Amino acid sequence: MSDNRLIYLPLGGAGEIGMNAYVYGYGPEGKERLILVDLGVAFSDMDTSPGVDLIFADITWLAENKDRLEAVFITHAHEDHVGAIGHYWDRLGVPVYARAFTAHLARFKMADRGQPEEAVRTVSAWPETTSAGPFTVGFLPISHSIPESAALVIDSPAGRVIHSGDFKLDETPVVGEAFDADLWADVAKPGVKALICDSTNVFSEHAGRSEASVGPEIETLVANAPQMVVATTFASNVARVKTLAEAGQRAGRSVCLMGRAMRRMIEASITTGVLADFPKVISPEEAAQIPRESLMLIVTGSQGERRAASAQLARGKYNGITLKEGDLFLFSSKTIPGNERGVIRVVNQFSEMGVDVVDDSSGRYHVSGHANRPDLKRLHDIVDPEMVIPNHGEHRHLREHAKLAAEGGRGSIVAVNGTMLDLSGAAPSIAGYVETGRTYLDGSVQIGALDGIVRDRIRVALNGHITVSVILDEDDEPLGEAWVELKGLPELGRSDAPLVDVLEEDLSQFLGRAGAKTLADDDKLGGELRRIARNGCQAEIGKKPETTVIISRLS
Repeated sequence: MSDNRLIYLPLGGAGEIGMNAYVYGYGPEGKERLILVDLGVAFSDMDTSPGVDLIFADITWLAENKDRLEAVFITHAHEDHVGAIGHYWDRLGVPVYARAFTAHLARFKMADRGQPEEAVRTVSAWPETTSAGPFTVGFLPISHSIPESAALVIDSPAGRVIHSGDFKLDETPVVGEAFDADLWADVAKPGVKALICDSTNVFSEHAGRSEASVGPEIETLVANAPQMVVATTFASNVARVKTLAEAGQRAGRSVCLMGRAMRRMIEASITTGVLADFPKVISPEEAAQIPRESLMLIVTGSQGERRAASAQLARGKYNGITLKEGDLFLFSSKTIPGNERGVIRVVNQFSEMGVDVVDDSSGRYHVSGHANRPDLKRLHDIVDPEMVIPNHGEHRHLREHAKLAAEGGRGSIVAVNGTMLDLSGAAPSIAGYVETGRTYLDGSVQIGALDGIVRDRIRVALNGHITVSVILDEDDEPLGEAWVELKGLPELGRSDAPLVDVLEEDLSQFLGRAGAKTLADDDKLGGELRRIARNGCQAEIGKKPETTVIISRLS
């Protein structure tokens, strides 16, 4: 029996949606040669990570073992799969392989962070393969909501693994490759040990719809709009952007793309050859001169992002364009869970302007890029693996997908981030656990989730902040009274007196009666001042704010 084993270890993306990062390894226990599949980000929200720019998977374990790492393979160009490559490459230092469209965008991300663009290497689709230590890896085309998505065919001496990446079974995807069941069956023919598989839509009972199905609905909507039409979708959904632009063109409208991400995605698609016949577009400056009834804007901001074009139009004006009563705004997208507040805010702002907003509640103007339950079952049957390992989903998705695999008589297991699986045998088994979590990009600095910075920010947001300042002379006697500054707190308390005055009175009374030992000890004095200020606030406003005490001593 071989001492080598085949392992699978999710560091991000298993038990959550976003921050995808999956490690595969082959070799003796603890000495396996490794590859990494995807290196993505998640986005912050004001409830759990206020002020944070991006969230990353914690790759400490991988960085500590980078001498065993052979390469990184990126399945597609969505941010939750490639967004961290520029931030983390210097901790890994290995080649990054991707298909042309994904590689083009990955190089932008490397350049933005001062990393070497040449580290990203372009590869072609299956049957081309790349050797990485004991692994041979091929990019197997699969349809999704972004061009040139691919599953990975990962061969090792322990057998063939297929990592699905994000996918849907779309045979008419508008842009990009159609799902080719015969090709997949041919790849699976030698036998597949494990299918590591997208779980996002496992609870959707109906078969997924094709991207081509939304075109006629959008075309009818745009053709019947009496005034300006503005539409938003995911910038990366190049097929949808093309569908929207063609609908505008056929309705006799000039089409304008607004938002950096939208323009970058279309430019990348044209540059890499995945898009050859996109309708002619005009600049924002030209758009401002076009009659409203002859104009269609396609803009960023489908998730209500505050700085995106949609939100700026909702606040009044963007690039010289203002929406008016009777204009039409179309959300050709799904609202990602957690983004509902931002989207509703934008919808209401448009409503106040008299703009007619159409969303996807009818299911007519958007289709998902992920496989629904019947499609997952179909892929299981085509690939017919020994085992199915669910990934890309919250815990409930993984658990339900494991049940679906079991219904088909296939071994399965729920492996959340940090769970190392041994795939060498006939059934998956847990080989151990590694410590994982998340890190934050806060401005230009990366910080740990457990560093306390975001926790303190949340506390200040919830409770407000007080600064207490006192000055003592050379003899440890107070010079004047304590003074207080408030942030995020009401000016008046229950006593109808200014809160600052109440607190300063309490603190000054304490200073007047404090003993010499207390006044000479900064820690003790600071603790007492903090306690008095917090208790005073509790009595006046029912809150105990975060409190900073500044003690200055004259030497």
